[in-house]
Amino acid sequence: MSEGVNDNPEWVTKGKTIKQLISELQSFENQDLEVKISVDAGETFKCISLVGKHTEEGVQFCGIENYE
Repeated sequence: MSEGVNDNPEWVTKGKTIKQLISELQSFENQDLEVKISVDAGETFKCISLVGKHTEEGVQFCGIENYE
């Protein structure tokens, strides 16, 4: 594999905007479902503790955090 080349498809690495995420969540019939996050391809899931504004290298983004 060449250095700096990512083998993942764009939908894996590009991420989503707040608007895109809200749109996807609104498509669920049951709006009372708990939302969890996985960082290991669905092996384990954790609750979302906080959602907040963050800045990294001068770029602002919305961060979803778990504090377990």
